[in-house]
Amino acid sequence: MIGNITQPLLVIEDSDEDFEALCRFIQKEAVLNPVFRCVDGDEALDFLYHYGTYQDAQTAPRPSIILLDLNLPGTDGREIIAQIKQDQNLRSIPIVVFTTSSNPQDIEICYQYCVASYILKPIDINRLVTTIHSFLIYWLDIVILPDTVSK
Repeated sequence: MIGNITQPLLVIEDSDEDFEALCRFIQKEAVLNPVFRCVDGDEALDFLYHYGTYQDAQTAPRPSIILLDLNLPGTDGREIIAQIKQDQNLRSIPIVVFTTSSNPQDIEICYQYCVASYILKPIDINRLVTTIHSFLIYWLDIVILPDTVSK
């Protein structure tokens, strides 16, 4: 088992296939962190700011870490990063970008906004397995994440 039950993971991912692959690994690794998913940028902002259907901390707890795809419908990942990192209450949440974009401009913009990591989604299934495993071990087992309970 890895992770911490008091540290929610917010996954912002529009691809059902990519999210299902991640969930299979989360289950296989017996990850303790509660996982929440938003399928687009607008839903993610509702989650983070407790708007719409996410008006309480039960349905939308403050995430300890955000796993973010850049290419989302509506408000895209770049806009989400900009908004989070300009918000005094949210900027300390680590953001790990998990995307197919190897565009140097995307990489530069993300790091200018101080994302914690930028990870390319591999097409090869074996590399995908290794990448997701590495993410889970590093970010949920090795790294000490901010405490969300006191916020």
